[in-house]
Amino acid sequence: MAPPGSRRWAYVRVMAGTILGGVLGFYVMHRLETSYKERMEERLRRYEAQMLRRAKEAQELQDEAQRKDQAQLLPDS
Repeated sequence: MAPPGSRRWAYVRVMAGTILGGVLGFYVMHRLETSYKERMEERLRRYEAQMLRRAKEAQELQDEAQRKDQAQLLPDS
């Protein structure tokens, strides 16, 4: 049979390991979630910029087509 002090020490090691493991796990997951969130926000900013650029190009093409149509309707005299 193990001496009483060693059993108490074993309990302390198990509890300390459990607590430290939980803290380490929480920290790692926090870092992963933070980095994932930053990457997704950057992707969203690029996507929004791309959509704005496409909308602007489409508007310019539409304006150009309207100017062509007006030029054909109103010939120069």
